[in-house]
Amino acid sequence: MTPHPRQPRGPSIRMRLYAVALLLGLASFGLAVRAVDLQVVRRGFLQEQGQARFLRTVPIPVSRGSIFDRNGEPLAVSTPVESIWANPGVLLQHAERLPQLARALGIDAAELAASLRKRASRSFVYLQRQLAPAAAAEIMALDIPGVNEKREYKRYYPSGAVAAHVLGFTNIDDKGQAGLELAFDAALSGKPGAQRVIRDRRGRVVENVDMVEQPQPSRDLTLSIDRRIQYLAWRDLEHTVQEHGAASGSLVVMDVRSGEILAMVDQPGYNPNNINASEPGQRRNRAVTDVMEPGSVMKPFTIATALESGKWTPTTPVDTRPGTLRLDGHVIHDTRNHGLLDVTSVLTKSSNVGASKISLTLSASHMYDVLRRFGFGATSGSGFPGESAGVLPPPNTWSELRKATISYGYGVSVTALQLARAYAAIGNGGVLHTPTFIKGGGDAGVAVIDPQIADELVRMLETVVSPEGTALKAAIANYSVAGKTGTSHIASGGGYSNRYVSVFVGLAPGNDPRLVTVAVVKDPTRGSYYGGLVAAPLFAHVTAGALRLLDVPPDNVQHWYVGAPDNGMPIDAGGDAPDYAPDNDNYKEGAMP
Repeated sequence: MTPHPRQPRGPSIRMRLYAVALLLGLASFGLAVRAVDLQVVRRGFLQEQGQARFLRTVPIPVSRGSIFDRNGEPLAVSTPVESIWANPGVLLQHAERLPQLARALGIDAAELAASLRKRASRSFVYLQRQLAPAAAAEIMALDIPGVNEKREYKRYYPSGAVAAHVLGFTNIDDKGQAGLELAFDAALSGKPGAQRVIRDRRGRVVENVDMVEQPQPSRDLTLSIDRRIQYLAWRDLEHTVQEHGAASGSLVVMDVRSGEILAMVDQPGYNPNNINASEPGQRRNRAVTDVMEPGSVMKPFTIATALESGKWTPTTPVDTRPGTLRLDGHVIHDTRNHGLLDVTSVLTKSSNVGASKISLTLSASHMYDVLRRFGFGATSGSGFPGESAGVLPPPNTWSELRKATISYGYGVSVTALQLARAYAAIGNGGVLHTPTFIKGGGDAGVAVIDPQIADELVRMLETVVSPEGTALKAAIANYSVAGKTGTSHIASGGGYSNRYVSVFVGLAPGNDPRLVTVAVVKDPTRGSYYGGLVAAPLFAHVTAGALRLLDVPPDNVQHWYVGAPDNGMPIDAGGDAPDYAPDNDNYKEGAMP
């Protein structure tokens, strides 16, 4: 019997166990090394990478502060809206959903895809801004990966165009761009906060990690503006500009005692709720930014200088015959020969010749000083963005002719707000206030002329609003009015054109002025262009309404001129009243040096 060949002996069980143990040990060691590498050596890097994918610092929006009028009525508020944004990289991975998303957004699918591909390297792209929450909810209900929503705020102006030039407007990010929205942007905006959150792969917040920065709440703003007077001024200015075919207009109503601005309007206007439908020229607050040669509304400041000099009194005679005055080869005209007047009648009749003759007895430095004291040639301090300082040449440049023309409002440039401030000082016993748009924001004021001179000026200006004066149509039933007309040529091409600025500035009630109103109408092309026929009726209607709204008691119930506009009826700026003399601020071509 042949024996079987001997089989080779394999590894013993013990050896196999050693091998398995060795392999397990090596594997465990490798895992341990990897763990140390991941958790110790590369921990910071890996955490950064993970956080970069899921941890985000997101802003905490703050609602912009509201703006109210002096009676608590809202003028500007911010309403919550939703904006739709996307992570292009995530969204493009689901390109089959783009047509559905495009339909919901109301845009072309091809354009959406092309836009996303151009921005594929970004992690945040707006798809649509400032949607109503309900519309945004419909888009988010589609549950498209990479599409998210963000809470924002949109500015809304309940009064629309009525207060647009004062308030200004904000951009799509709710930042002030003009007007008081810009001037007080820091206070109205507050300061957004920031927090770290964890987002899932679809960009949804799944956990708030920690607060990075606490938000600082915004502040509300209460203006000196009275919405009722603002609307009245806006409506009547629009009516006057349209009736006379004027290029533009401005109107300012100010509290004489505090400098608080109760109304400020301009034409042409715009709707701040639809900025894209307006032009830059429509958005300019002309009452603050635009300057004009004001004409005879500057004569009271010439008279103030004369009274302060001690050389003149309200009854000092002034010979204006023959109605012209030749200076340096130029002729200054009145509309007719007024003959022998007194200083008061120079204002009553608005005599250019009379004002010029008075100015020739005064020093240029004294006239300049008085004008500067009243705030001309400098910004008013209101803080309104873009406010103009106007133009007041230094006195060492004044020739005799220039001194004369400045006496009746040529050779200087002013804004409507500067006129309001200066006349308010006359009505406030010679105390000049800094204009303010903030309720309770008025200052203590500074005395610029003697109270007795201020009172004399008010009494003299009351004669302008009389049958003998140039502004009968500025009269208000049961109230005395002190004011002055102005009709000036518009400078053009180094000379003066046959286009005009019609102005009236008035104080009411005359016995104890509470309000000053400045009415400016530029380039009226239909009907009259005189300040007494265009701007004076506008003043009367707005001021009468303001006095009534503020419950200012009448001071002259027995005083009413036949032919003056009824303060409850539509403006009639066309006809002349009995014994009415038109404003005679004529200025002939080439009269300026």
